[in-house]
Amino acid sequence: MNHIRNFCIIAHIDHGKSTLADRLLEVTGTVQKRDMQAQLLDSMDIERERGITIKLAPARMKHSVAGQEYELNLIDTPGHVDFSYEVSRSLAAVEGALLVVDASQGMQAQTLANLYLAVEQNLTIIPVLNKIDLPNADIEKTSREIISVIGCDKEDIILASGKTGVGVPAILDAIVARIPEPQGNPDAPVRALIFDSVYDDYRGVVAKVKIVDGSLSPTTKIKFIATQSLGEALEVGFYNPKLNATPILKTGEIGYVVTGLKEIVGVRVGDTITSAINGSSEGLPGYKPVVPMVYAGIFPKDGSQFSRLRDAMERLKLNDASLIYETEQSPALGMGFRCGLLGLLHLEIVQERFAREFKIEVVVTTPSVALTVKKTNGDVITVHSPMEYPDPTFIEETLEPWVKIDVVTPAVSQGSIMQLVQEKRGRYINTEYLAGGDMHSRVLLHFELPLSSILVDFYDRLKSISSGYASLSYDWLDEEPANIVRLEILVAEESIEALATLVPQEDAYRMGKRIVEKLKDHLPRQMFEIKLQAVIGGKIIASERLSAMRKDVTAGLYGGDITRKRKLLEKQKKGKEKMKTVGRGSVDIPPETFLAILKPDQG
Repeated sequence: MNHIRNFCIIAHIDHGKSTLADRLLEVTGTVQKRDMQAQLLDSMDIERERGITIKLAPARMKHSVAGQEYELNLIDTPGHVDFSYEVSRSLAAVEGALLVVDASQGMQAQTLANLYLAVEQNLTIIPVLNKIDLPNADIEKTSREIISVIGCDKEDIILASGKTGVGVPAILDAIVARIPEPQGNPDAPVRALIFDSVYDDYRGVVAKVKIVDGSLSPTTKIKFIATQSLGEALEVGFYNPKLNATPILKTGEIGYVVTGLKEIVGVRVGDTITSAINGSSEGLPGYKPVVPMVYAGIFPKDGSQFSRLRDAMERLKLNDASLIYETEQSPALGMGFRCGLLGLLHLEIVQERFAREFKIEVVVTTPSVALTVKKTNGDVITVHSPMEYPDPTFIEETLEPWVKIDVVTPAVSQGSIMQLVQEKRGRYINTEYLAGGDMHSRVLLHFELPLSSILVDFYDRLKSISSGYASLSYDWLDEEPANIVRLEILVAEESIEALATLVPQEDAYRMGKRIVEKLKDHLPRQMFEIKLQAVIGGKIIASERLSAMRKDVTAGLYGGDITRKRKLLEKQKKGKEKMKTVGRGSVDIPPETFLAILKPDQG
């Protein structure tokens, strides 16, 4: 095992870690130059289009130092705050981490969040200053920031450029020299930690694993300790970065196991694989259970697609362990799922993956957070959707989740950001200066906020206030009492369940007015006038009217006096009145209107 080094790359979004991973693969000869392409480990189309990493991706490289060949196992990780669960799973499978910081942007909030995760796991940190080839790279200032945060020496920081390849050999040498070899017992029964999994139509579930103890060969009968499922290792191997079969996976190595299991629920991320015969009875310490930050209903646009959506949800769950879901029935939208997700970008990516990978169009309801409600009869319930919220007369107390947030920003934007947080019902904790103490330096601001306050437009407004320089990271804090009401939206006097939302009492009017105004702008007009109303407990707090589509009934007239025209217009008017009295009419709200309401206002 002394020739094995396991490491991952952690960084803020867009700090060049995928490009650096490309150079590592190229310099070590893992991938031939003719096969190279940008973001090689980002296999999904969405990742390439958006320039972000969503899924962790392992790859094995070879590197020689002083005539000794070493096996380097890399796991490329996401940088966006919504995918921090992916990062935590990577960290549990390695012994060291490259902390990549953009020389032009400096330390960011998510860089710090990922760094704290790595320190908790006692990983060896190798600081790398990336993008030193950029004209606006400030090497001295960014180096001071890194030193102040992790307490290293200036000589420990490696200067590199993922684009040009400068510093990449030094990084490889540092991985070998600084990161410890994996610990484990080669003679003990096999124990392999599952840190990710994917589904193959032909071979069943393929688990990405780290062999902690023992070794694993093909044809071995295997058992999953947590789920007690049984299977067989049809094939084992490693990623380079494509699947590469091998006769054996040894202690300390990272690779994959083709399990042959068709039941997706049998393989859980964080579970331990052992031998079915004389295997270990004790599982490895898994990962912290994921805590969903956002809940939203996901329904098929076409109700007959529900069974396809259920299959797609199962497969997506296998590939995205942070997705939590349960079946839900809606009078307006039919059968669907109530999903727990890590943030709005996570929700957007899940929706896009349904469309691209499974060819299913879905309707997503307004995102909300989970509330704890203490009822007057002593019962305590968890409310995930507005329809579950009890009548206010039966509620003793409602608790909403709070998060602690870290904002890294130029000091000049500090006052405006504090004002934004105050507006969002937040609390200021303290300020840390990352480098120096003047107005041109950057500061790390600590706040506490209700989770619901950062759901919709907080991030966009933060970027706007700071001219794009601020970055945000958040983590679960606790639950606190709140005055929450259920805001219902009536269209043509009919409640639209998908638009109902739980909001703080003081924000209800603003939210209600915003939604009915958006509906007025985006809802297609009908042959009759439509009332749009925001309601709390039967009381209308905001309303708009969508005027009827006008049919030109006088277009066919020719000649004659004005009385003929008036007669036709009066007849039309009576017809519209009759439509109002006979029935309100059914209003079909297209998915585009739902999306327009969900999108935050610009500016």
